[in-house]
Amino acid sequence: MATIQKIFLLAASLSGAMAVMLGAMGAHMLKDKLNYWEMNSFETAVRYQMYHTLALLALVLIYNYIPSRLIEFSGYSFMLGIALFSGSLYFISLKSILLIGNASILGPITPIGGLILIVGWLLVGAAVLANWK
Repeated sequence: MATIQKIFLLAASLSGAMAVMLGAMGAHMLKDKLNYWEMNSFETAVRYQMYHTLALLALVLIYNYIPSRLIEFSGYSFMLGIALFSGSLYFISLKSILLIGNASILGPITPIGGLILIVGWLLVGAAVLANWK
């Protein structure tokens, strides 16, 4: 197994565990503490984190067939996108609990993270096209 596959596998295992823990926390501890919009944002963060964790796992397998720098950049995009998109949504939705006064600086980070996730998917497609035979 290539080093990049090990990095992606380790990142996916940690991200997956975190998504399950945060999802359970949201379902059991936060449902009575967050308003509808905060809870919806929190659930979106968990959902997108898990989707892209699974995508990162898929890249570990895809890399066996397409050992490309584009696949590597895709994995890094997924990791950064998870951190920015889901991370910012976690902080925005938990700002009242975490006593964060003004979280407006986090607002622009969410769509940047989303754009980076999109780039990750496009890089997977580019890797497939580049290796089309």
